[in-house]
Amino acid sequence: MASFALQLSLISSHGGSPLRITASSNGIPFSKPKSGPSILELPLEKIRRPLMRTRANDPEKVKDLMESISQIGLQEPIDVLEVDGVYYGFSGCHRYEAHQRLGLPTIRCKIRRGTKETLS
Repeated sequence: MASFALQLSLISSHGGSPLRITASSNGIPFSKPKSGPSILELPLEKIRRPLMRTRANDPEKVKDLMESISQIGLQEPIDVLEVDGVYYGFSGCHRYEAHQRLGLPTIRCKIRRGTKETLS
């Protein structure tokens, strides 16, 4: 999903400064928490999937997610671990596959920072 920025100038008798609103394509504003994970839109090809695949995705669940994402967008970001600039997906396999199958170039991610030891 692409992001977009909308800039509006407020008109008031007291003068005004531009109001800047940034949101994802599904209308949910990006947020940058004061601490903890960041929420970013990442290209699918930048995410290594998955760390350890132990089972196949449920095709029915992926199909339902594809329909939901098409209609209302992704409601819950996938969880991604960033280690030395490389992103590893560790939660959200069905949502990730749904984005792939829909041909969407990006996905909203909740990014946590880690070390190489975290991957062991």
